[in-house]
Amino acid sequence: MASSKSKAPLKLLIISLVITLCFSFLACLFNTGMFSVNVSRISFDTANGKLSGLLYMPKDASASNPKPTVIVTHGYLNSAEMQDANAIELSRRGYVVLALDMYDHGHSDINESVYEPYAPYGAFLMTWAPFWVNSMNDAVQYMYDQPYVLKDANGNGVIGVTGHSMGGFSSTMAVSQDEQAFATTGVRKIMANLTEGSDFGYSGIFGVTADVFNQAGGGRTLGKVAAQYDEFFFNAPDDPAGTVRKKNYVATPDGQTFLQQAAGQPNTWYDTSDGGKRIIYQPAQTHPWNHFSKTTTANAIEFYTTAFAGYQDGIKNIAATNQIWQWKEASECVALVGFILFLLAIAKLLIGLPFFSNANTGALKPQKGAAGTRRIVGIVIMVVAILLPGILFETLYGWDTASVGMNIIFWAAIVLGVCGCAYGVMQFTKEKDKKFLVGGCFALVSGGILAVLSKMSLYGAATTWTAPVVNDIAKWTVGCTFISLLIMSLVWLFDKSKDGVTLADYGVTFKPMAIIGGLCVALVSVVAAYAVLFLIDLIFKTDFRIWTFAFKTFDANICPAMLRYLPTFLAFYIVSTASICINTNTERLQGWKGYCVAIALNAGGALLWLIRQYVTLFATGVAAHPGAALSGIVLVAMVATLAVAACISRFLYKRTGNIWAAAFTNGLLMTIMTVANTTVFYK
Repeated sequence: MASSKSKAPLKLLIISLVITLCFSFLACLFNTGMFSVNVSRISFDTANGKLSGLLYMPKDASASNPKPTVIVTHGYLNSAEMQDANAIELSRRGYVVLALDMYDHGHSDINESVYEPYAPYGAFLMTWAPFWVNSMNDAVQYMYDQPYVLKDANGNGVIGVTGHSMGGFSSTMAVSQDEQAFATTGVRKIMANLTEGSDFGYSGIFGVTADVFNQAGGGRTLGKVAAQYDEFFFNAPDDPAGTVRKKNYVATPDGQTFLQQAAGQPNTWYDTSDGGKRIIYQPAQTHPWNHFSKTTTANAIEFYTTAFAGYQDGIKNIAATNQIWQWKEASECVALVGFILFLLAIAKLLIGLPFFSNANTGALKPQKGAAGTRRIVGIVIMVVAILLPGILFETLYGWDTASVGMNIIFWAAIVLGVCGCAYGVMQFTKEKDKKFLVGGCFALVSGGILAVLSKMSLYGAATTWTAPVVNDIAKWTVGCTFISLLIMSLVWLFDKSKDGVTLADYGVTFKPMAIIGGLCVALVSVVAAYAVLFLIDLIFKTDFRIWTFAFKTFDANICPAMLRYLPTFLAFYIVSTASICINTNTERLQGWKGYCVAIALNAGGALLWLIRQYVTLFATGVAAHPGAALSGIVLVAMVATLAVAACISRFLYKRTGNIWAAAFTNGLLMTIMTVANTTVFYK
C-alpha cells in the first residue's frame, strides 16, 4: 500500500488542477458577461500582415441586428488581454468589442515590406513605428465590413476606437487616416475615439500633432484619459527634465487645442466648432493604472454612452460603476496560483519516478548558522545583497558604460575580485587547502567578468535580440548575476569557509545525471503546465494573470527569440537558486520563514525601489527617479516574477537537494513568460 507521503504529489496535482479549472471557469463567466457574450479568438489578413484579437459578441448581435462597435487595444509590450476591463464592460452592455493584438504583439504579425517606408526615420523608428501606425486603422477596415457592425443611414460606421499608450497613438492615427479617406469616399468609418495614456508626442512624428488632429475631428466625439501621474505623457512645455511627475493636461497648449478651450476643465464635456464633443478625464493615476481601474473603466462606459447616444436601442442601461471585470482578474489570479502549484506538483511527482529521480541527490541538512557578531555581520551582508539590485537598478537597466554607476561597478568588481583572490591565495599558503584557491578563483573570475561586461555594449544587435525591453531586463539580469556571484564568493572566503561549508551546501553538484535529471524534470513540468494553459485558452479564452504579470499563449514564431534569451535568464536563476539555498537552508528559516527570506533575496530590492519611487511621486508630485518611466513600469511585473521564482527555487531545492531542477524550471518558465508577454520584432 502506498504511503501518505507518496500520495502527496498526486493530491497536490489534483488540488492544483481543480483550482485552475474552477477559477478559469469563473474567469470565463465574468469575461462573457455571465454568458451573455460570445468570446472568440479571431485573426484576419490585412495589407500589412495578420491581425488577431478577442471578439466579444453580444448574443443578440447579428447581421439583422447590427450593433455599435468598439475596437480596444493595448500599449507597447502588452496584448489584447490588457484591455479586458473595457472589453468586458462594454460588451456586457450590448456593444460589439474587438480587443486587438497590434502587429508584433500577441498573436499578430506584420509583413516585412511594411518596414521599408519608415527607413528615412532611422533604424529605431523603422522597427518600432510600423506596428502602431497601422494596427487600429487596419482593424477598423475589417470591422466596418462585418455585417454585425452598425452603420448609420449614410453608411458611416458607428465604430469607436480606444487604445492605451501606443494603442492610443494607433487610435489617433486611425482617426487621421479615416478623415483623409473621407475626403475621397464621403464615409467616416470611425464615429468616436477615446485614448488612454497617450497625447500627440509620437503621432506628431508622423505629422498628426494636436493642431492637425483638431482639424481632423470631423464632428466626432473625442476623449482622452490623461492621468495626473502618467509616467510618460501630458507634460507641460516648461516641465523640467524627467517625466515621472504630476501633470495637468487641460492646462497645456495641446490640451487646450484638443478641447478648443483656453481654460477648459477636466471631466467636462465641450461642444466643438465642427459639431462634435470632446472631453479630457484626469484621474489621479499612473500610466499602467489606466487599464486596471474602476474609475477609468467607468470613464470609458460613460464616454461611449455619450458618443453613441443616438444608437442605444438594445444597449443595456447598466450604471457605469456596476463592473465585474475585477472578478475576472481575481479569478485568473487564483488560477495563476493553481498553474504554479500544478507545475510544482508535476515536478514533485516526476522526482519520485525512475530516471527523473536522478534529479534528487538527497536532502540538504539545515545549517545551524552563525551566532553573535558573525550572525550580525551575516545579516548586514544579506540586507546589502537584498538592496543592491534596487540601488543599482537604473544603472544596470540602462547599462550606459560611460555612466558614473557603471564606472563604480567596474572598479569595485576589480578591487573586490583581486582582494578575494589574494585572500584565497594567502589562506591556501597558510592552510594548504585547495578549496581556498578555488574560492579565490571564483572571486577573481566573477569580478573580472563583471568588470569586462560593464565596459561592453550588451544586446545591441537588433537582428538577434529582437525583444527591445527584454534586452533591458537581460542587462539588469546579467549585472545581478555576477554581482551575486562575486558577493557569494567573498562571503564564502571570509566567513563560511570557517564552518566547512562546501559547494554542496549551496546546492551545487556537478554529477552529470543529477544535472540531466533536473533538466528533464524542468522540461516536462514546464511543457505540462503550458499544455494546461493552452487548453484553458482554447476552452475558456482566458489565461493566468494579475495586472501586468501574466502567463499567456504564444505563436511558434517567437520560439527562436525565447531560445536566444534562455541562457541569460538560466544563468541568473542558477546563481539565484544557489543564493537562496545557502541563505535559507538553516535551522532558523524552516517553513514559511524560509520562503519570505527567499522572496526578499530575489525581489526585495526591486520592491523597495518601486515603493520609494511611487510614494515620492504621490507625496511630492515628482518621483524619486523622474527619468525612470518605462523601467519603473517594467519593474512591477519583474517583482512578481522574481517572487514566484523564489518560491519555485526553494520548493524544488528542498525536494532535490540541489539547484538544478529549480534553476532549469525557472529559466525555462520565466523566459517563455517574459518573451511571450511583450513586443518581439521577430522579422
